[in-house]
Amino acid sequence: MEKMEYNKETGLLLKAEEIEKKVRKKLPQMAPMFKQCFLSTIETTVQQLPDGSYFVITGDIPAMWLRDSAAQLRPYIKYAAENEKLRVILRSVIAKHAHYVNIDPYSNAFNAEPMENPQEQYHDDTDFENPYIWERKYEVDSLCASLYLSCEYFLLTGDRAIFTGEFEGMLQKIADTFELEQDHTKSAYYFTRDLPIKTETLVLQGRGRPVNRTGMTWSGFRPSDDACVFPYLVPANMMAVVAMRYGAQLALEMGNEALAAQCKRLALEIEDGIETYGVYNHPKYGRIYAYETDGFGNYTLMDDANSPSLLAIPYLGYRPKDDETYQNTRRYILSKDNPYYFEGTAMSGIGSPHTPKDYIWHISLVMQILTSNDEGEIEKCLDRIARSHAGTNYMHEGFHKDDPSKFTRPWFAWANTLFAQMVEGLVCGDD
Repeated sequence: MEKMEYNKETGLLLKAEEIEKKVRKKLPQMAPMFKQCFLSTIETTVQQLPDGSYFVITGDIPAMWLRDSAAQLRPYIKYAAENEKLRVILRSVIAKHAHYVNIDPYSNAFNAEPMENPQEQYHDDTDFENPYIWERKYEVDSLCASLYLSCEYFLLTGDRAIFTGEFEGMLQKIADTFELEQDHTKSAYYFTRDLPIKTETLVLQGRGRPVNRTGMTWSGFRPSDDACVFPYLVPANMMAVVAMRYGAQLALEMGNEALAAQCKRLALEIEDGIETYGVYNHPKYGRIYAYETDGFGNYTLMDDANSPSLLAIPYLGYRPKDDETYQNTRRYILSKDNPYYFEGTAMSGIGSPHTPKDYIWHISLVMQILTSNDEGEIEKCLDRIARSHAGTNYMHEGFHKDDPSKFTRPWFAWANTLFAQMVEGLVCGDD
């Protein structure tokens, strides 16, 4: 990992050292990991391009995912009001999101510079190409992430410089895309990939399985970048409800009342679709949220470690921790009834179909802490994290439930900064 020097210019190195002192006192088992995980994004993934703009890679992949980059930067936003350099970087990344979404709202990841031959990356068949596109898997949460980042930045800094014509265009394009995909039969989007891996491509000539109109918005892929089984991805739609509320706030700040009204209406329609079609009456757990549905009564019952997830519902701002349906869902997904909940001799937790069987994700352990009111549960998860970094003092993607020395992705900045955000919350509270 090549280290940048933005940690000092942004004041984040000093913040990391201040918080680290509290971590040593309150959570000493987390102290060896906190500082370097907190600084992981700013030190190793934020890059200034030749035109002066900023670009954020995921870590070991040189592209910028809309979702990942927003999540990687989120713990830094609270410090932007007091540091101009940090505001410059965040403003630039928000502008970069706007630029990319306006190129194509169906793409999930983008290049810093145009590729001479996009097909050198993947052999995909889809209805649109552009040399800035790294990957064109349509994921609802990618567009939501841009609005989460933008709204939180504005609310914490009051910086109106983000409200450019291109930014307003992004917000309009997101709302229009969500509205169009409420009836996927009207959409031109399709996607197939020439690989012998089912999760890399959409079925039925790239259109995905049929869906009923529900009010929810269609998604081709999950936040894992794996294809949806049923295209109404419930946690992504939950994120869309909150994102559209954010969009309404931002639109009003820009004086665009028509766009604000569109966003508010979409939030209501999508939420009604979730509560009407996305809830499953489980014989053991009661009313729980399904992971996916098609609106015809078919469901995928599971949870994936990637966020947005069902576990992350309170973190996403959709429902509070004590919501009854969420608590029922939580009991289900943190049990062996969830096919991706793994219990081993070393530890237990939620994994993903994106990684090998029996691999638990650090993101899921961190999210379990962020969504828990149970001190005992929090302590158990902290212990699991402290024993599963394989001596690296960094978070990974997935690690084996019986042997944490077996892990995927040693450089995964999203997991690092989410971990740091969680630890900071535990030791600093509302400071």
